[in-house]
Amino acid sequence: MRISDVMTTDLEFVDPGATAQQAAELMGELDVGALPVGSAVEVEGILTDRDILFRVVAAGRDGSSTLVRDVLSRPVIACRDTDAVTDALDVMAANHIRRLLVRDEGGRVVGWVTMADLSRKLLVESRLMQSALQDLTKGTATAA
Repeated sequence: MRISDVMTTDLEFVDPGATAQQAAELMGELDVGALPVGSAVEVEGILTDRDILFRVVAAGRDGSSTLVRDVLSRPVIACRDTDAVTDALDVMAANHIRRLLVRDEGGRVVGWVTMADLSRKLLVESRLMQSALQDLTKGTATAA
C-alpha cells in the first residue's frame, strides 16, 4: 500500500507571519491539531496545538502578538506520495511524529498522512485486525 492511498489531500497552510491566536482559530475552524506553515512550494515548519500550548500559553506569551514563525516545529520531515506505508511509519516512529507531510516527485506538498489516517486505513483493510476486534467484541458481549 502506498502513501497516496491513505494521505489527506485537503490541506490548509498558515502564513508564518500570522499570530498564534489566528492559527489556533484556524485549527478550531478546521478541527485539526496541526497546520503546515508556508505554502505547498515552501514549507517552513509545522505548527501543532502542542506548540501553541507549550511555546505560547505555558511560556506566558501573548498569542495575539506571538508569530507562528517563532513557535513552529522544525525540521520539516516528509515522504513521497509513492512511498510505501511501512516506510512512512518507520520515518514517523524514528522521528517521534504523528504527522508526515507528503511531497510529489517535484517536491511540492500534496498532502499529509497522520497516525489517525493510517490507523483507520489499516483497521478497515486488515482482516486480522477485524477478526481480532470481532473476537474481542464477542468476548465482551458474553462476559456482560
